[in-house]
Amino acid sequence: MPPPGSARMAFMESRTLLRALPKVDRLLERDDLRALAEVHPRVLVADAVRETLDALREEIRAGGEPDVSEHAVAVRAAALAERKARRSLRRVINATGIVVHTNLGRSCLAREAVEAVAEVSGAYSTLEYDVEAGERGSRHAHVEELICRLTGAEAAMAVNNNAAAVLLSLAGLARGKRAIVSRGQLVEIGGSFRVPDVMRESGATMVEVGTTNKTHLRDYESAITPDTGLLLKVHTSNYRVVGFTQEVSLEELVELGARHGIPVMEDQGSGVLVDLREWGLPYEPTIGESVAAGADVVTCSGDKLLGGPQAGIIAGKWHVVQTLKKHPMARAVRLDKMTLAALEVTLRLYLDPERARREIPTLRMLSASAGEIRERAERLVDRIVESCGDSYAVGTAEDVSRAGGGALPMADIPTVVTAVVPARGSVSELEARLRCAEPPIVARISEDRLLIDPRTLLPGDEDAIVAALRAIAG
Repeated sequence: MPPPGSARMAFMESRTLLRALPKVDRLLERDDLRALAEVHPRVLVADAVRETLDALREEIRAGGEPDVSEHAVAVRAAALAERKARRSLRRVINATGIVVHTNLGRSCLAREAVEAVAEVSGAYSTLEYDVEAGERGSRHAHVEELICRLTGAEAAMAVNNNAAAVLLSLAGLARGKRAIVSRGQLVEIGGSFRVPDVMRESGATMVEVGTTNKTHLRDYESAITPDTGLLLKVHTSNYRVVGFTQEVSLEELVELGARHGIPVMEDQGSGVLVDLREWGLPYEPTIGESVAAGADVVTCSGDKLLGGPQAGIIAGKWHVVQTLKKHPMARAVRLDKMTLAALEVTLRLYLDPERARREIPTLRMLSASAGEIRERAERLVDRIVESCGDSYAVGTAEDVSRAGGGALPMADIPTVVTAVVPARGSVSELEARLRCAEPPIVARISEDRLLIDPRTLLPGDEDAIVAALRAIAG
C-alpha cells in the first residue's frame, strides 16, 4: 500500500519516472546505437542498454531523479558500451618514476624484441623445429647458448617466471629431502608469495638456520644430515637488513656443499647481467658472478633488472640443468614462442653492453643521469605552458626515482620531475582524470602537486600528456 503524504508524492514521482524509461528494443533501433552495433558486437551494445536501464531504476528507487529521456539514456548506454568494448589489458603511460613497476607490467621491451614477438606471433616459427636438420628441435635452444655465453654457465633453460624456476629447481633437486636456508632469507614477494610456501609445494622439507640478522657457516653445517639434498641461498633483492648482521657467502656455501656432496642453489631474484655500479647504482651480484662462485644452479627473473619479458632463468652445472629439463614439471612451466622471441632478442642485445644500455628501456631509464632528466622535465614544462596557458602552475623539482619490482630497495635515484598544480579543481581530481585519459596516465601526488617523472616516459608519452592536460583544461 502506498505511503501517505509527501512520501506518497515521492512514490508516485518515482513510478512516473520508471514508466517513462524507454524500452530496450526502442533504444536499439535508434540510429546512433544501431551505428554503434556495427562497430562493436550487437550483444555488447544490448547488454550496455540493459545495464544502463537497470542502473537508472536503482537510482530512481533510491530517490534520484535522473534524466530518463530517450536521448539521455541512449548517450549513457553508448558511453557504457564504449567502456565495455575497450580492452582490459592495454597500454598506460608510466609517469611515476618507478622503472620496473610491477602493477604496470614491469619492464618494457626493446623495440627489436617487440618486432620479434610480432613476427613469430603472426606466423609459424622455428619454436621446436630445426630447419637445418629438417627435424624436431628444442625450444631451449633459442636462449640456452646465449645465457651460457653471458653468464659462463655450463647449461641453462628458461621457464615462465622466477617462482617457477625456483619451484622446478627445488622439486628437481630436493623433493623428499631437506633443504637448508637462512632464516634471514625467507623472503616474501608481491602477492604474499613466500619462499617457505614455494619450498613446501616443491616437496622439499625446509630447514631454517641462524637468526633474522645473523647466520654463520656453522649453522648450516650443524643442520646437515644424510637426508639433506640442497643448500639454498636467497638473495634478498627486495629488502635489506642493516646494522648488526652476518650472512654466509655463496663461496663458503659452495665449499661446504662440496665437502658433503650437496648441491648449492642461489635464487638471485632480480636478475642482473651487468655491473650496475658503473651507472652510480648500488652493487647487485650478477648471474655470472654466482656461476663463477660455483653455484650448481642460479635462478632469476627476466622482467626485472634484466629488462626482458616475464621469464625465469635457470643457469648452472650441465648435469643439474639436464635433470631439470627432464622433470615432469618442466613442461607445465615452459615458455611460449612470443616470450622466447622477446627473451632471445633481449639477451642478444647484452652481447654489446653499451648497445644493451641504449636499447633496453629498463637499462636506459636506470642509467639516465639527473642532468638528462632535468632537460626533459624543463622541456615538458615549456610544452605544457605553451599548450595550456595559465590553466596550470608548472615547474620542476628535484625528487627520486625508484628501480621498483622488488629490486635495489635502498637506491634513491636522483631525478627531476615536472610538478603540475591546476588553477581550478584539486590535484587529486587532476590525477584521477589523467588516469581516465586514453591512454591512461599514471602519475604521483606529493605536497599537493602532481609529479611527472620523465625517467619512465617512453618516446611520444610527452605528446599524450600535454594533449590530456589540454583536454582537461578545456
